[in-house]
Amino acid sequence: MALIAVIDYDMGNLHSACKGLEKAGATPKVTGSPKDIERADALVLPGVGAFDPAVQHLRSRHLEEPIKAAIAGGKPFLGICLGLQILFDGSEEGTESGLGIIGGMVRRFRSEPGLTIPHMGWNRLQLTQPNHPVWQGLPENPYVYFVHSYYVDPIDPDVRAAMVTHGSQTVTAAIARDNLVAVQFHPEKSSDNGLKILSNFVAQVTPNYAIA
Repeated sequence: MALIAVIDYDMGNLHSACKGLEKAGATPKVTGSPKDIERADALVLPGVGAFDPAVQHLRSRHLEEPIKAAIAGGKPFLGICLGLQILFDGSEEGTESGLGIIGGMVRRFRSEPGLTIPHMGWNRLQLTQPNHPVWQGLPENPYVYFVHSYYVDPIDPDVRAAMVTHGSQTVTAAIARDNLVAVQFHPEKSSDNGLKILSNFVAQVTPNYAIA
């Protein structure tokens, strides 16, 4: 069975992410070890909280380069919520540089009359890469669960895999490029649709039996 490293950097709800992956048929291992990241068949980077502490925690644990190397080496990668945002160059929320794996910035929702910030609750996805493997078997415009005040704004529009509309603002809800997928919503809190997304991700992971 494939081993999926759930990266622990003190910024994620690791328990719910692991439970979702277990339901999807994976064997998740919570770890903050660069060696475990190197050995794993796939990576999941969850995250809840603020941008600056997240990247500071990753760097203080020497996890930035192992994550970049795993993604560059073709390992399946799933980022969740803050785990999406820190892949970008930087954020309006803080001053730290992000990992720079995806070009672009993290921006705050603009205030507008009647708009609640954070964007919290169930909302429909507009799939812009509808044939991507992680979306297979989902209903049209599936409902998923969001909790965020900031959203990613990629330079390359082609990396957008899904959008979401909050008030009058339509923003990126997920990105996908090669082996990397990252989502702003919480699949582990998104009922059957979220479980399907996690199952689709797990189905792409091939165990590496050559590694002891």
